[in-house]
Amino acid sequence: MTRYEEARERYAVLGSNTEQAMEELAKIRISVNCWQGDDVKGFLFRDRDLSGGIQATGNYPGAARTPQELRQDMEKAFSLIPGKHKVNLHSTYADTDEKIDLDAIEPRHYESWVQWAKEQDLGLDFNPTCFSHEKAESGYTLSSADESIRSFWVEHCRRSRRVGEYFGKELGQKCVTNIWVPDGSKDVPVDRYSPRLRLKQSLDEIFAERLDPAANLDAVESKLFGIGSESYVVGSHEFYMGYAMKNGVAVCLDAGHFHPTEVISNKISSLLLFSNEMLLHVSRPVRWDSDHVVILDDELQEIAFEVVRNGLLPRIHIGLDFFDASINRVAAWVIGTRNMQKALLRALLEPTAQMKQLELDGDYTARLAYLEELKAMPWQAVWEEFCRRQNVPGGLGWLDEVRAYEKSILESRA
Repeated sequence: MTRYEEARERYAVLGSNTEQAMEELAKIRISVNCWQGDDVKGFLFRDRDLSGGIQATGNYPGAARTPQELRQDMEKAFSLIPGKHKVNLHSTYADTDEKIDLDAIEPRHYESWVQWAKEQDLGLDFNPTCFSHEKAESGYTLSSADESIRSFWVEHCRRSRRVGEYFGKELGQKCVTNIWVPDGSKDVPVDRYSPRLRLKQSLDEIFAERLDPAANLDAVESKLFGIGSESYVVGSHEFYMGYAMKNGVAVCLDAGHFHPTEVISNKISSLLLFSNEMLLHVSRPVRWDSDHVVILDDELQEIAFEVVRNGLLPRIHIGLDFFDASINRVAAWVIGTRNMQKALLRALLEPTAQMKQLELDGDYTARLAYLEELKAMPWQAVWEEFCRRQNVPGGLGWLDEVRAYEKSILESRA
């Protein structure tokens, strides 16, 4: 009897179907963040420093310098990740020789990404890039009191939505176009209301154009604080939650955008009572929104439990958001994405219906016994079988391939 066969039998005793769990896991497309591959620099303005609270630390060799190198690196990562997924692009990752600013982007500037996605059977998500730009240096973009600056960013976001719709129509997969802005104040402001009023006005203007809902899903992302906005952030959780509920757009919950003692797993079931869909940016904050590579920690597992136990997978879009320049960037993608999948698999392997019935019956003793027994179940054997069936290495077998890729490709980059 193989390790997987033994695991299948043990899970069957609890009422879980390992075959069904693997089948469901194979359907889940995770949106993998392109900006891990080049430290959030993009290709439109390579000579500009990061700003708006964005900071990538480390100098590990081999960062992608061109769209072609970035796609090459992502192909390698996807070859080591089970299943088919999506790529999350920022607007600054346009592949064009034209000298354009952000208020002039068009779908044609991303044609190579769409062609590549078709070839690789990938979906695409999109984000306007409202940072690392001279028109963001004041700390305010969509909420700026300078009408010319505000109008610039409104036009950029409008065009970003059209790019997102283009992605969705071309690829036959809904594109999530997510708006995050770094607007805020380093010190305590006198007027918190007016910037929020301007942000609301900007969003109203951006979303005024009706797009195909089957091709594009709009999302808005809050933040508690950032570098340079320690005392006040215009787009708070309360602001965006209220705006999204009233205007029918999705809320994006980023795991690093809340108080260090606050988690997003406990917010999911509440928000989806009032919203049709939701975007998750799964990251790992360490004392602050530091965007460390996702590990299989308690909060990641709780996020997966919350989504799976409540049957919310069809309404939730799972995206990753981290950038670590201190380790091999391809390995970071592989580790982070596989950990998200492992957490989902563990959740899919639970006998949820039985445990919910125990809870309804008030049998909290058995509920606790089940939850504790599941921690010791051989889910790793199911994961290894899933990898085998998806034709990717299990265990640490992928690491040898990444090391070989580093030696043959990454080390040759200046």
